[in-house]
Amino acid sequence: MSPSSTDLIAHPYTPPPGFEAPQPGVHKASTVFFKNVAALRARDWKHRHGYTYGLLGTPTTFLLEERIATLEGGRHCLLLPSGLAALANVSLALLSTGDEVLIPDNAYGPLKAMAEGELAQWGITHQFYNPQDPADLQRRIGPGTRLVWLEAPGSVTMEFPPLPQLAAVCRARGITTALDNTWGAGLAFNGFEQGADIVVQALTKYPSGGGDVLMGSVVTREEALHLKLALCHMRLGWGVGGNDAEAVLRSLPSLHLRYRAQDAAARELARWLAARAELAQVLHPALDGSPGHAHWRAVCGERGLAAGLFSIVFQPRYSPEQVDAFCDALRLFRIGHSWGGPTSLVVPYKVPAMRSAAVAVWPHAGTLVRLSVGLEEVADLRADLEQALGALTG
Repeated sequence: MSPSSTDLIAHPYTPPPGFEAPQPGVHKASTVFFKNVAALRARDWKHRHGYTYGLLGTPTTFLLEERIATLEGGRHCLLLPSGLAALANVSLALLSTGDEVLIPDNAYGPLKAMAEGELAQWGITHQFYNPQDPADLQRRIGPGTRLVWLEAPGSVTMEFPPLPQLAAVCRARGITTALDNTWGAGLAFNGFEQGADIVVQALTKYPSGGGDVLMGSVVTREEALHLKLALCHMRLGWGVGGNDAEAVLRSLPSLHLRYRAQDAAARELARWLAARAELAQVLHPALDGSPGHAHWRAVCGERGLAAGLFSIVFQPRYSPEQVDAFCDALRLFRIGHSWGGPTSLVVPYKVPAMRSAAVAVWPHAGTLVRLSVGLEEVADLRADLEQALGALTG
C-alpha cells in the first residue's frame, strides 16, 4: 500500500538536534506552527522572542539581523528587500503630512527622487542642503523638520562630509538623523559614534559581495525608535527570502578581507590615475586634495579604510562622447550599476543634472566617471584603464 499525502505531510520524524556546521541552516516559511492556542496568543514578534509568521522572521533572518547589528555597532536590525527599501522604511515610519525632511544635495539619487515624488505627494516637504557646510544645514532646519539624512561620502562625487558636526546640529534641535553607511559597510567608521540615530546600509554591496543579492538593513540602538521602525516594517509587509539571507551570511566572514583588498586596489589605481594628463581630478576621500579629505581623516583616521569606490573627472577638452568611448573600450571594468562585488564596474554620469544649483554648483566642466574596483589583479585593471584611455583620441 503506497503512502497517502497525509502520511507525507504529517510524518512524525524530526532530525536529531545538535547539528553544527560552518554555515547556518536556511529556514524558509510563510506559516509557522504553534503547539497550542495559548502559545499562538502569547508569542511576541516585536522583540524577536519567538516566531509568528515567516514575514516577521525565521532563525535565518534573526541570525543575520543580529550579525548586521553587531557590524554597525547597534542593538536592533531590520532587514529589507533592498537598500532603497531601507531608506523608504525610515522615511515612511518617521514622517507625516506637514513634516519636512532634509537631504544632502549629493545623496543617493533615488532617495532624492522619493522626496520629490511620493513624499511630496503625501504632503511631506523637503530641502537639499550642502553636506560640506554645517551652517547651511543649520539655516535650513525649520519647525517642521523631523528627519535629516546623512551620507558619507556623497554619491558619485565622493565628497566626505563633517559627520560629527552635522549630527551635532541636529542633536541640538532634537531632530532624528539617519545615515546611509553603505560605503563604510560598518568597517570604515561607526555611524553611531559619529552621532547618527539610525544607520542604513545596502547589504547588496559589500556584505553580499557577490553582485547577486538585493537587500537592505536599518540598525538602531534605541528600542523605542526601533519599535517605531519595526511597526512600519510590519505594516508595509517588507520581507527577505531565506536563500538571500543565507547568501549574505555566507559572505560576512570574508567582508573584512574583501573590503580591505578592494580599498587597497582602488587607492593604488586612484594614485596612478591622478598623474594622468587626461584627467582634471580624481575624487577619492583618502586622497589628499579630494573634497572632504580632512573630514575623512578625522572620522576614519590617518590609516583608515575607504572602500573600493572612486570617481575620475576628465579634462574639459574631452567630449562626453569621447568619455563614453573610454568606458566602452574597457574590458575588465564592466558597464553596470552597483558596486562591492567581485567584478570591477564603470559608469559615466552627468553630474550637473544630479545636483541642485541652489545648493552648490558642480565645479568641474569635465565629464565624471565612477569606478568600482572588484577583486581582479591590480596590474590587469591598470592595463585595462591605460588601453581605454587611448580611446579618447582614437
